[in-house]
Amino acid sequence: MFLFNLWRCFVISKKQDNVQINEDIRDSELRVISASGEQLGIMSSDQALDLAAKEDLDLVKIAPQAKPPVCKIMDYGKYKFEKAKKEKEARKKQKIIETKEVRLSLNIDTHDFNTKLNNAIKFLKHGDKVKVSIRFRGREMGHSEFGYDLMTRFSEACEEYATVAKPSKLEGRNMVMFLSPKPNK
Repeated sequence: MFLFNLWRCFVISKKQDNVQINEDIRDSELRVISASGEQLGIMSSDQALDLAAKEDLDLVKIAPQAKPPVCKIMDYGKYKFEKAKKEKEARKKQKIIETKEVRLSLNIDTHDFNTKLNNAIKFLKHGDKVKVSIRFRGREMGHSEFGYDLMTRFSEACEEYATVAKPSKLEGRNMVMFLSPKPNK
């Protein structure tokens, strides 16, 4: 019996989440909770370890800041497994928002404009942010007001699906605007 408990302590003591288990608990007095959730009272750490060993479970410190610290008798391996499972489920339910880019040119034709607009609307419906950019080449830099007009036209066409997160701004030779999807009602 003793060798089994000693072996079990070494395996579990590879802790990552700073939880004290079994012999790592050095406090003289502990408030102990059983595996079923009932309070067993305040006792020494040796008595608590003996109780956990009798039930073939681990003694885990769950509230180290309390006076006296609170420990629970539980299967620590099963506890870690359940915790990892819950974290994995939470990660599955997260929505990762990506930023998609739509590049326009200053002298874009109507059909090309509509194609870029449809792509942007598709991205917005999917829940992604859209970065709309115009690259000015050569003498186009002297006519940045045409770029502002084009960006305004684009944002007005997307108005049903998006809000302007960051208005159009000239940064060097590029003009950039960010659109965020409207929240679903």
